[in-house]
Amino acid sequence: MIDGPHFVLTVLGVLGTGLVAGVFCGFSTFVMKGLAKLPATQGAAAMQAINGAATTPAFMLVFVGTAVLCAVLTVVTFVVWPDEGTVELLLGGALYLFGSFGVTAVANVPRNEKLAKLDPGTPEAAAYWPAYVREWTRWNHVRTVASAAAAVSYVLALA
Repeated sequence: MIDGPHFVLTVLGVLGTGLVAGVFCGFSTFVMKGLAKLPATQGAAAMQAINGAATTPAFMLVFVGTAVLCAVLTVVTFVVWPDEGTVELLLGGALYLFGSFGVTAVANVPRNEKLAKLDPGTPEAAAYWPAYVREWTRWNHVRTVASAAAAVSYVLALA
């Protein structure tokens, strides 16, 4: 069984990845559905406001802090190479770092940046909004599953 500092890091990994999975799940299951039902002008404006609020220290601490924690846990696992839980620890780190943090960087953030450049009241924003909702939500599903799977993987490492 994992013990000592490795145990503490793994428990924190469960907590961080689980919290992020919950945020992303909320967006996938009801926030984006609600925004999609609004007229494009209102939906785009609301999402722009949400994206601005997402970069607050509270969320960034959890989101980026969990990425740092997963990276540290992965490096520590490679260095220590524990007798038990190694595969689960490495898998948990990869799932979060690539499937959540990485997908955010290459799929969700570019869409957010494109939306941020548009005036919600313009025809360009109205034309982009349906594609934005569809594509952003699809990638958010990936982030949700990856974050949740990372949490499960870390839990399995503790078992």
